[in-house]
Order: sequence, then structure tokens, then C-alpha cells
Amino acid sequence: MNRVLNLWASLSTKPFGKWIFSRIICWKAPYFGTIRPCFEELRPGFSRVSMPNRRAVHNHIQTVHAIALCNLAEIGAGTMMEASLSKNMRWLPKGMNVRYLKKAETDVVAHCSAADIADGEPRESIVSVDIKDQHGATVCHADINMWVSPKKAKTVA
Repeated sequence: MNRVLNLWASLSTKPFGKWIFSRIICWKAPYFGTIRPCFEELRPGFSRVSMPNRRAVHNHIQTVHAIALCNLAEIGAGTMMEASLSKNMRWLPKGMNVRYLKKAETDVVAHCSAADIADGEPRESIVSVDIKDQHGATVCHADINMWVSPKKAKTVA
């Protein structure tokens, strides 16, 4: 099991553990803290992460801003990738195709999944993200292209 999954396994069953795990992820990548994500589920190939509907993420029509939804998709997809790969592999987002399907007027939850994550040769992997409102309606769909490759060997000087 990799470091991210070990951390998740040790915290997620404890009181406030999911919240603590989410804060640790945001400490590592501070920008994501602006949306206050909370991981609900994490396993290789899948993550589920929520975001509260609050004024700080609203647009001019008092719904969840499109870029806040993109941030939710990216933190869910990126953490899922990190949890899915071995320590000798790395991932980088190459692009994101996003469709906004409905106004997000409630708390939202991102469901992130990828089927073709594995160690090996460099390749592109697509993470599919569906963001749903509290009524179960899909408000946003994103396909995030990830470049997966072995980490470069460290040189000793």
C-alpha cells in the first residue's frame, strides 16, 4: 500500500479522520484549501470528495462557481491518482475537458474514477469525474487527461 492509502487507512475510520486527511492534502497543495474539500472515500481507481456550498465559492448568481467545481474535480482526481500508483510512478494533469450541466445550488460531491491506472510504460490516462448535487443530479462532468510515467532516477553527486 502506498503512503497516501496508508494515511487514509489510518485516519478515515477515526473521529474527524476524514477531515484531518483532507486538511493534510490541502496543506500539501494549499490552493485546494479554498474550496474546503472533504474526502469521503478513497481507494485505487476511485475517490469521492465533497465541497460545501458557501458564499466563498459562489459566482455572481449565488451558485457554486465553475472554477470551484474544476478545483473539486482536480483534487479528487489527483489524490485518486496518487493513491493508485506505486512510489516509483508519477502523474501530471495535461488537460481537462469540462461540461457544466446544471447550476450547482447545494453542497456537491465529486465521484472520480479511472480504469486504466497501472505502473509501466509512460502513457496517458483519463480520469472521469461526475459532480453531483445533494439531489443526485449531475451538475458537472470532467475528463482529466493525466500523463503517467516512471519517476526519474535520482542522481547521486
